[in-house]
Amino acid sequence: MSDILPPLKPIAMKERVSILFVERGELDVLDGAFVLVDKKGVRTHIPLGSVACLMLEPGIRVYHAAAVLAARVGCLLVWVGEAGVRLYAAGQPGGARSDRLLYQAKLALDDSARLKVVRKMYAMRFNEEPPERRSVEQLRGIEGARVKKIYQFMASRYGLVWKGRRYDHKKWKSGDISNRCVSSATACLYGITEAAILAAGYAPAVGFIHTGKPLSFVYDIADLFKFDTVIPVAFKIAAKNPRDPERDVRLKCRDIFRETKLLGKIIPTIEKILAAGEMEPPKTPKESIPIAIPNEEKLGDAGHRG
Repeated sequence: MSDILPPLKPIAMKERVSILFVERGELDVLDGAFVLVDKKGVRTHIPLGSVACLMLEPGIRVYHAAAVLAARVGCLLVWVGEAGVRLYAAGQPGGARSDRLLYQAKLALDDSARLKVVRKMYAMRFNEEPPERRSVEQLRGIEGARVKKIYQFMASRYGLVWKGRRYDHKKWKSGDISNRCVSSATACLYGITEAAILAAGYAPAVGFIHTGKPLSFVYDIADLFKFDTVIPVAFKIAAKNPRDPERDVRLKCRDIFRETKLLGKIIPTIEKILAAGEMEPPKTPKESIPIAIPNEEKLGDAGHRG
């Protein structure tokens, strides 16, 4: 088949739909198509190349061919837990630009540049310049206090009692409905944010405000969009007290991502934030071996391997 069909080329992230959730089936490539096969043998075709992030819920098995195809077309596979809100692991089809990885690391390791990046994040998040002569730790404290107030305001807006961001990841149903909805909403946002970061060629783990976590940079970037997109959705649905709030949140988040064209905003936002560090990308060392085979021009983003 590879001798007949042209090579696959990733679609740019901004042109894709955001997320799809799949459960209870086997993901495979059959007759040249990416399909979900249920226990009765029914095939459901999935347009993988036009999806940014595929969230794999419990009961999913992934065949080798499916994982390979996902990597080639630049679709991020994310393994999630109960109700789709616990992120366990992710395949990484992106991150294929060492120059951008080194640039990100250079900014994160320089105290002055890191502070400039954090200040830019603060300004974009709250639509105002942060206080002068504050360290990263001090800005984190100010940000945390403001975020608590925003949560409280949104909860009261929808007539909900908010006791803070609390939940037990080992006993999911023990959490109140507001926290469960917020967790479900942020998981959706984290999925497509990680997909965009990888597509742009950066590292999810190298953060500026958040550090020490595999998704530190994902949290940094997602926080810039969180309160304008998914958090209002979470509280609005929690106020209705539906039978399956997590599912309702996921479906509404998917619609919000499409309506706001969020995928088209994330990568330019990353570039703008990193530029605030006022540092040039690292130059290639003179002793490095040059590229033997030039890269072909691609349809996709800079970090796609396909």
